[in-house]
Amino acid sequence: MSLANLSPRQRSKRLPELLVPALLGALILVYFAIPFVAFIARTDTANLVAGLSTPESQVAIRNSLLTAPVSTAIATVFGVPLAYVLARRSFVGKRFVEALVILPLIVPPVVGGAMILTAVGRFTPIGAAAAAVGISLTDSLIGVILAQTFVAAPFVIITARAGFGAVEERLEQASRSLGYGPLSTFWNVSLPLARGSIVAGIILTFARAIGEFGATMMVAYNPRTMPTRIWVDFIAGGIDSIAPLALALLGITLAVLAIVQRFGRVPTVVER
Repeated sequence: MSLANLSPRQRSKRLPELLVPALLGALILVYFAIPFVAFIARTDTANLVAGLSTPESQVAIRNSLLTAPVSTAIATVFGVPLAYVLARRSFVGKRFVEALVILPLIVPPVVGGAMILTAVGRFTPIGAAAAAVGISLTDSLIGVILAQTFVAAPFVIITARAGFGAVEERLEQASRSLGYGPLSTFWNVSLPLARGSIVAGIILTFARAIGEFGATMMVAYNPRTMPTRIWVDFIAGGIDSIAPLALALLGITLAVLAIVQRFGRVPTVVER
């Protein structure tokens, strides 16, 4: 029961119990906030505008804004159906599939990029076959999309699975009893009821994709996205040189957070 649902007397008794957890939580919040405040405080507005006006920064922004939506769309189209299957069915190998979904989240991104290279690199069968027809799977925007999708897709799968798991199966059964098929039931019942979680997963996937650095650096160092451009600028000129792009990326992240809070819903995982 939350404090809002308690009587004033009950609330006064609960407050001392929450004092220590609140203080500990406040310390971690301060730790989260200080780097943001310190970084923004040292940023010069004039340098910010000039930095974002350079051709290199504009190309990096363009590349990120081109690839991240494509990666998010791929993750959504293939990930949401998988999330529904995981939420509704038990089958042999399900634990393996769940582990495979989680794996990109726990593998260091640089390692993930190396694994992608071993699968689709220029001298692999897949990479060589693609190169033979004029398609480069590395050092290209396609390579960026491959890296982004690998590291970001689990977000929409996990979040959508939790949303589908929270939908009562009797509603789907009622739809089936009225003569609607599995696809129609999924589209008209399950999908709308889990919409908030799916939207949250899609937005989080986009945020993860546009901020991806490690795997992207390994698979497609060129053409540069915002994170790889930030790394190049940092090596060349230090922290002050990366402020424009870093703040632009931070602004996108804050916008994503606002959209999640306004339109999305991130539920707890419901096991079935």
